[in-house]
Amino acid sequence: MESNVFEQMAKKYDTEERIELSKVIIKEVRSELSDRASKSLIDYGSGTGLIGLEVADLVDSVLLVDSSEQMLEVADAKISNKGITNAKVLSSDFTIGNPGLKADIVLLSLVLLHIPETKKILHELFEVLNDGGKLIIIDFDKNDKISHPKVHNGFLHDELEKVLAEVGFTSIDIKTFHHGKNIFMKKDASMFICTCMK
Repeated sequence: MESNVFEQMAKKYDTEERIELSKVIIKEVRSELSDRASKSLIDYGSGTGLIGLEVADLVDSVLLVDSSEQMLEVADAKISNKGITNAKVLSSDFTIGNPGLKADIVLLSLVLLHIPETKKILHELFEVLNDGGKLIIIDFDKNDKISHPKVHNGFLHDELEKVLAEVGFTSIDIKTFHHGKNIFMKKDASMFICTCMK
């Protein structure tokens, strides 16, 4: 993933559209976390913390992990401004290697589509999770209207399920939960949530 694109976008990343879309995602993620008391969460590819910081009240700790320093600077400022005491940021790229992190929950929100090697990153995240840990993926359903050299045009549920199972995940559940206008590269698209266990 070329971080420089995100470095340039960082300061103006939280647009009205992104904030609106994040509210839809937050609602879905919160329902998945409601039973996860006393847990550690890593929001991988967290960007400015639009999702991760909004669920910090449901877990013991949140670590926002992103390869973009600028995105994390914005996130760090939010943590200070909102007085969130259980969240930290870390600059890291798991596609290069995991710095030995562990967590009970790993969240990927609209991140998988930016990572060329899907299976490799899922394997890294499997390693990050504690036994019995939960992976939550939010991403776009496969969309043939979209073609971009650096981005997957969404995912087919059965294909993603197969890869997750090959990596070792169990209790895989994938469902589409939102259809929106112009939400994926200015095209109408639908989003799914996928949960699975280590």
